[in-house]
Amino acid sequence: MHAVVVHVSITNFDRARQGLQEQTVPSVKQAPGFVAGYWTRSEQNRGVGMAVFESEDAAKMVAERVQSEGVPDADAVTLDSVEVCEVVASA
Repeated sequence: MHAVVVHVSITNFDRARQGLQEQTVPSVKQAPGFVAGYWTRSEQNRGVGMAVFESEDAAKMVAERVQSEGVPDADAVTLDSVEVCEVVASA
């Protein structure tokens, strides 16, 4: 399995959450090979999202889409980084 790990800076949490729930999560859940996804926020208004996929190819396709399309509401969230990582353990 491989994961797409996305780091963001959040400037408007309410709008960011709305875009996440209405656009990002449904889109990622429909991606081929999707296994699970988690989106988090720190007290410093930084966010980390991790979506796990069955294969490296599936993860790379989603990562490329995120990099090319960006985030749903660029006024509420700034995309800091996107990477594909191998899942080496889970619990």
